[in-house]
Amino acid sequence: MSSAVLVRLRPTGPWRIGPDSGDRDRVDRVYHSDALYAAVCGAMFRLGEGDAWLDSTARAHENGAEPAVRFSSCFPFHASTLFVVPPQNVWPPAATSKVRWKGARFVPLSVVETLLAGKLLKEDAFAIDGPSECLVSSSAQVSPFRTAVRSRAAVDRAGESVAPHSSACLEFSPGSGLWFVGVFADHAARERWRKPLEAALRWLADSGFGGERSLGWGRSEMPEIVDGSLASLLWRSRENNALDTDPAYWLLSLFHPAADESVDWQKGQYSLTTRGGRVESAAGWGEQKKLTRMVTEGSVLVAASEPRGTAPNVAPEQFPHPVYRAGFALCVPIRRVPVVIQGVTQSVTPSVSKIVDPVVIPVAAPVVEPVVERVVAPSVAPKTAPETSPDVAPDAAPDALGSASENVVRTEP
Repeated sequence: MSSAVLVRLRPTGPWRIGPDSGDRDRVDRVYHSDALYAAVCGAMFRLGEGDAWLDSTARAHENGAEPAVRFSSCFPFHASTLFVVPPQNVWPPAATSKVRWKGARFVPLSVVETLLAGKLLKEDAFAIDGPSECLVSSSAQVSPFRTAVRSRAAVDRAGESVAPHSSACLEFSPGSGLWFVGVFADHAARERWRKPLEAALRWLADSGFGGERSLGWGRSEMPEIVDGSLASLLWRSRENNALDTDPAYWLLSLFHPAADESVDWQKGQYSLTTRGGRVESAAGWGEQKKLTRMVTEGSVLVAASEPRGTAPNVAPEQFPHPVYRAGFALCVPIRRVPVVIQGVTQSVTPSVSKIVDPVVIPVAAPVVEPVVERVVAPSVAPKTAPETSPDVAPDAAPDALGSASENVVRTEP
């Protein structure tokens, strides 16, 4: 059973997470796993553990080993309720007269348990908080966060000209924040990296995650870390551990498949995104990284064994050192058997367009509404540079989330 940690970050001010479009007046609601890994790498270098950390994680696949630590993306929480991007094979349920389920991007983990058990949701018990896109209790509709736009102005030294500008951010309500899980490869990896990881997270809590850190954004109280197995940290009951011999895998992180992955791309329900970014390194500040196609959080994959992923080198051509983008899969095994939700039978193994190369994810015609509509194939993402980068160079500082254009590759069963 995998040893893991669940980390809660309670922000002390606004957070800026760059959106897919790179628009400064918009903000993303998920701090993705590759950006989190990049931030931890930057902290590890400042703590003197940078090279050893890269050898144990990003470079581990080159040596035929698993990464010592894998991270999920950061999702919102409020009080004791952990929200998450739900598995695409069971969400959204059939629409009802009271709740438009597909309007919720995040749902409580307890709701995921209910759906995976094939039980019905009580529509009177839930409501959708529009600004945060969270499915919350109808009896206490408290939003974990709100989006806001803060304006500032740059004034020259002589005071003769002013350049106003604005940035969107997340403002968290009391008792709310972001959570993620980290999973260790084995006991030796936990013994080696548990304390350095806590030190790195404490450093980041003081220095900040995401964008606009020079303004004091992205900071949090000291991280709250709980140890345990992945199953015990996520599930309230052990019912979900009684899996089939051939489970599917629900992604809690971004995923870039390695060449030897056993994923059956003709089955499952998954979404794709294209990640870009710019290098933050003394060897070449601001140069564009190579674009990478990745599978998004909430995707459900069918594979002969648990997906692992890799960290590709996305450094520009002839760059003096590698630049890694973390694509390690942190996934939860779930049942593949069909379940009945709101009177509709759904299966976890619908057919999708065939993928010839298991590493190269297919590209087709552009999609007009990539988040709302379900399509057969992803679109070609525009090669636009994000405002900051989610990757890490060996001597880079932690940086903000890079932009990405998301395309849905889900089909109805």
